Amino acid sequence: MYSHGSDSLIKQAREIQESELQKFYSRLVKLLQGKELGHETVDSLQRLHLILSATKYTRTLPPELQKRVVSLLSSPAEQFQVLSSAVLRETLPLSGQEVNYNQENISQLNSHAAALLLSQAGSRDDLSSLCAQLLRSLESRQSEGPAHSLTYTLPILNTILTHNPECLTEDHVTLLSKKLVDWLRYASITQGGGVSSGGFFAGPRSRQPAPIAELDGTVSGDFFTVLCVGQGFTDDQWMNVYSFSMLRHWLLTYHSVSNGSTTADADDRSEVDGSVVSMVSATSSSSRLLPPKERLREKAFQYCQRLIEQSDRKASKRTDTDLQKACLVEAVCILDCVCVEDASLVYRAFPCIKALFGRLSSDLSFARVLLPIAQFYLNHGEMAAVDCESVWKLVFGRFPAELFNDHFLAHELLRFLRLNLENLQLRVPQYTHCFPNLLKLLAWDSPAVVDDFVDLLPSLVTAGTAVELLHTLLDLPCLSATLVLQLRSTCLPISEPGGRGLLSLDAFRSPSFRGLFLFLLRGEAGAGDTMDRLSTLHELLAEAADWPRVVQCAQTVPVLLHIFFNTVITVSDEKLLAHLILVMLERSSLLLNIPKYIKEIHRVFSCHLLKLCKLQPSLVVDQSHELLEFAGATANVYSKEEIYTHVVWVLGEYLSVSCDSRCSVRLITSCFEALEAVLFEITSSAPSPGTACPAPRVIATLMSALAKLASRSHDLIPRVSLFLSKLRTVARGGSVAWCSDEEDLVAIVTRGEELWSLLKAPGVAQSVLTPPPHVMTPQWHRDTNLAMPLQLRALTNLTLSQ
Repeated sequence: MYSHGSDSLIKQAREIQESELQKFYSRLVKLLQGKELGHETVDSLQRLHLILSATKYTRTLPPELQKRVVSLLSSPAEQFQVLSSAVLRETLPLSGQEVNYNQENISQLNSHAAALLLSQAGSRDDLSSLCAQLLRSLESRQSEGPAHSLTYTLPILNTILTHNPECLTEDHVTLLSKKLVDWLRYASITQGGGVSSGGFFAGPRSRQPAPIAELDGTVSGDFFTVLCVGQGFTDDQWMNVYSFSMLRHWLLTYHSVSNGSTTADADDRSEVDGSVVSMVSATSSSSRLLPPKERLREKAFQYCQRLIEQSDRKASKRTDTDLQKACLVEAVCILDCVCVEDASLVYRAFPCIKALFGRLSSDLSFARVLLPIAQFYLNHGEMAAVDCESVWKLVFGRFPAELFNDHFLAHELLRFLRLNLENLQLRVPQYTHCFPNLLKLLAWDSPAVVDDFVDLLPSLVTAGTAVELLHTLLDLPCLSATLVLQLRSTCLPISEPGGRGLLSLDAFRSPSFRGLFLFLLRGEAGAGDTMDRLSTLHELLAEAADWPRVVQCAQTVPVLLHIFFNTVITVSDEKLLAHLILVMLERSSLLLNIPKYIKEIHRVFSCHLLKLCKLQPSLVVDQSHELLEFAGATANVYSKEEIYTHVVWVLGEYLSVSCDSRCSVRLITSCFEALEAVLFEITSSAPSPGTACPAPRVIATLMSALAKLASRSHDLIPRVSLFLSKLRTVARGGSVAWCSDEEDLVAIVTRGEELWSLLKAPGVAQSVLTPPPHVMTPQWHRDTNLAMPLQLRALTNLTLSQ
């Protein structure tokens, strides 16, 4: 983390002797007593901070040095404010030396001192006292002290509200709500600096205050907002900006305040005396009759409506255009807050919001503004009885389809979905059918959004979408490659002279394969579960298998598949689960050729095949034809070892009358013959050149499955016994071509001898190989409420002691 040099400095700071430290303190005090503070003082303060922060122990500075460092908080040089604040954060304040600000020294408050002041509040009482002092400073007239310190008061109050809103009292809320009304609605409407009237005799006395202007340069005809411009701003205009920045947070959290006794010496004054504010406010008699919270909501409503009106003006600067968008986002969010608190405002707000949506919906550069509008429609559309379909077509359609590579929008869209998941499922039927579009965000930037989809995916799994969703998840790496090709096709030439073009890009542009890529890029579910030419698509995208974006996407698919299967068993019936088993068998050979990806998918399929069959054992009989077809293909032994082993195990375990009364002797015999043929083939000849030997686990599983099936149909026992005896005879002759490892061969032969011994007593074999449920389910040896575990432990101890 640190370089060698910085590591050495930290070590020196930790090992400094007390005597040397005291000398350093004395020298620093002398430096701080000087009239001018130069580079030596800065270096000494930096060294002091290093000494204090390099150790885990909190030190106490000498009283004189502590006093001098505290005085630096009000230094005109911000460098000394930063250093003194950093030093004091690392020390324990002396008794009576805490950094306190009251009415006399509130003018010294700055952002660094405010942060230090907040960090030294050790309890709720301290925070409450701090709030009282800060709020008293808000009550003071401008003539009682510099108003610039108020610009630091609102941020620290906002911070207190964030971390511990309970420290505010109802009187605090009333006072601050009144002040916010004053600053938001009644700020000065003239510019902060005077503008010369011109002429030969123009001078300081003839400079007249000019009115504020709109972003398009016209003179403003209404009250001041953050979208007004001028050569300079007055203090109350700055407070208007600060008030708007914390307004939404205040509206969301002021309900958490306590209703205890008054801690702020508040009165009922709502306006700042001696200013234009009081004169304007005096005419608002109807608004004044409202309680402070309701009055704040009303003024916030008016303020946001004015911002929306101002945003329609054409800004002359690019930065002002960005400011308009930011203010629109905040304004719509605030309108949503006040409408949630007061439902009567919904009918007044919706015409404005609806007009704003109509104006912006065709321009995707306003996408981040349109999301708060969608939130407003979701929260209040039903109450206002408005049609929201066009909003959801935009949010679930064009946003992910055309802006999937916008990282900020992707984050905000997924956050919107997570926060409103329950409402979307209840009120927006399009939501569960839009997953082909939403998954484009995941396919494009998997590491950044996979956590969001872990939460969202269960809500997209329904009985109607499960099969198509499974195919879509398996095709995510293909979708990732297709999105890359889509962007490249718009910025790369059709042919690159002297260079080698991408074959996949040529295929993407080819009309012959256009349908394959369009299916991947579809916007809604329902066009079909999957496509017919998947293998062709995988061949076209073969060169994309090592693209970083595709590889990252492939790494997320197994995680999502686990979530999918864990969810689907809660929403599906037996027919759907049977269909999913067929999909797993089919898609195990239709995956993009990324070896690690294929291996992980097979592992996931194997895991959930067991779970599905354990949950519904009758599925094995229902899908016996497809399972036997898969298990009877010898090629699957080598190419799909993981899933093949589990398919064989499932057939041997659940193809039984005890699991399904439809299981006949004929079915057991046909299954036996299919597995017997595969086992005989792989153990009677060497694998083809370039092919590895069959895994010992596959051979052991095949032998166990045959023994289980023979124990249920005793006519098959001689055939199994004959094979097992031949296996033992062959193994005694030395190495065999189908098993390269001697230890594995010994294990296989040992397993065969165990099964052969069991089959000599058919009744015992069935009880051991397929124990009835009442034997397996209780697991008496693990039940601590019974005496059997105690008896087993006692017998074990007696045996070991001998």
